[in-house]
Amino acid sequence: MAVTKGRKSMASSTKTLKAGDAAPDFELKSHTGGTFKLSDNKGKKNVVMAFYPFAFTPV
Repeated sequence: MAVTKGRKSMASSTKTLKAGDAAPDFELKSHTGGTFKLSDNKGKKNVVMAFYPFAFTPV
């Protein structure tokens, strides 16, 4: 994986999840300005996570 100059890759120090593993709880800012917390949605709805390294981030 190429890393843009001035950025540090966390890929080698992050735990890798396998199929069937429970996702760790996290909280993120939503596109509407609110917050999204994974544990707030447990048992209520399905959550799909997609990861795009460095996508939509300033260089």
